[in-house]
Amino acid sequence: MVWSMESVFVLILLLSAAVSSFVAADDEAFIGVNIGTDLSDMPHPTQVVALLKAQQIRHVRLYDADRGMLVALANTGIQVMVSVPNEQLLGIGQSNSTAANWVSHNVVAHYPATNITAICVGSEVFTAVPNAASVLVNAMKFIQSALVASNLDRQIKVSTPLSSSIILDSFPPSQAFFNKTWNPVLIPMLNFLQSTGSHLMLNIYPYYDYMQSNGVIPLDYALLKPLAPNKEAVDANTLVHYSNVFDAMIDATYFAMDFLNFTNVPVMVTETGWPSKGDSNEPDATLDNANTYNSNLIRHVLNKTGTPKHPGIAVSTYIYELYNEDLKPGPVSEKNWGLFNANGEPVYILHLTGSGLVLANDTTNQTYCTAKQGADPKMLQAALDWACGPGKVDCSAMLQGEPCYQPDNVIAHATYAFNSYYNQMGKAPGTCDFNGVAAITTTNPSHGTCVFPGSTGRMNGTMVNITAPSMNSTSAAPSARDLYNLGSTNFLVLLRVLICSIVFL
Repeated sequence: MVWSMESVFVLILLLSAAVSSFVAADDEAFIGVNIGTDLSDMPHPTQVVALLKAQQIRHVRLYDADRGMLVALANTGIQVMVSVPNEQLLGIGQSNSTAANWVSHNVVAHYPATNITAICVGSEVFTAVPNAASVLVNAMKFIQSALVASNLDRQIKVSTPLSSSIILDSFPPSQAFFNKTWNPVLIPMLNFLQSTGSHLMLNIYPYYDYMQSNGVIPLDYALLKPLAPNKEAVDANTLVHYSNVFDAMIDATYFAMDFLNFTNVPVMVTETGWPSKGDSNEPDATLDNANTYNSNLIRHVLNKTGTPKHPGIAVSTYIYELYNEDLKPGPVSEKNWGLFNANGEPVYILHLTGSGLVLANDTTNQTYCTAKQGADPKMLQAALDWACGPGKVDCSAMLQGEPCYQPDNVIAHATYAFNSYYNQMGKAPGTCDFNGVAAITTTNPSHGTCVFPGSTGRMNGTMVNITAPSMNSTSAAPSARDLYNLGSTNFLVLLRVLICSIVFL
């Protein structure tokens, strides 16, 4: 077949539009989830990933670079932040070769199959391990140098999560400043973040701010509940109104950076949440308050409300956390920040009904979208091609060798694609039709290792059993790089659709 210049031009335009849409999507604020592992019955990595897929969670933060999790996350498209644990910080901050070795084993070995997008160097170092603060910036620079050597510095950013407690006099936000004790480390750190285009990562806990305020902070203000204007907090210097602790703390961070003459370092919230259970002296650690905070938070971030200082510029945020961690030391609340129990059941059902957003975590009375038996195969194929192309469904699970490739027929593949689109659109009315070849059912179409979106990974009351490296595995199983074979699946599917369209030009 000979393509005309017009056909080639159309292809270029379509590809440009596709790339632009991907770039725009990457710039969108998102909700992610932290995955802690202090559980007496930690789910297998493949079970964790099945839950992430079912809940449409596309961004996760790990507190280490566990090989089992990184392999399980391969070829899912889920964006992953890995971490250098605090106990490894001194070694990496004192040795360029140690940092290079860490990046080689924990990043290069898994990328690009596992979509690693950032490295957290330590966590709350100033407050958790202050003796390591002197080498923190060196550690970040050594990790960055290793990424540069592997040509990964554009794809993977380096930063370090900070506790919001290092910001002093946080209200009014316009007067906020960092604890000057740490300026010798903070200033070179902010220089590094600015020069590398990285975020300042911040952990914000309105629950603790509320608990420690002795009644000064109203509960509704901490929970992001709508407030009447006369109930909002007012910055006396700017006369700006604040309706919640979350926004006030983010703006305090921006003002604290302004005070040090850094005005273009964006903020990302790496931890926030609310506990669902507490001791007798923690009366506001309740299911209802946890649900209210996290539901309001998700809406606030994804609605692109922004903050009073930066309206319309939402801050990407990671909820703390995916699972309740029963092995966490401390008060009862420390063990109860999770959205789910270890068995994959939700701790509470988020108030997101009909929103079509991430983490609509009702696992009861599930509905699924399936291909109608007896439907015209050509119409099914056309609908399948649309779902995997313009419909922006991730169809990688149906590629040869992947969990949902078998049975290799148009009905099975269309069912997977239809159901993915149905979930992607929040199960909104009219999103399971596909010109009459699809129908809604309450029967979970998952089979074997093929877990459909909208399913928690449970079939017939049993968690799906999939063989893969376990958490902290040191076996000689293939790395994620070995599993990687087809690159960006969505792009290949889109390219296929575009080429098919050109054939008919």
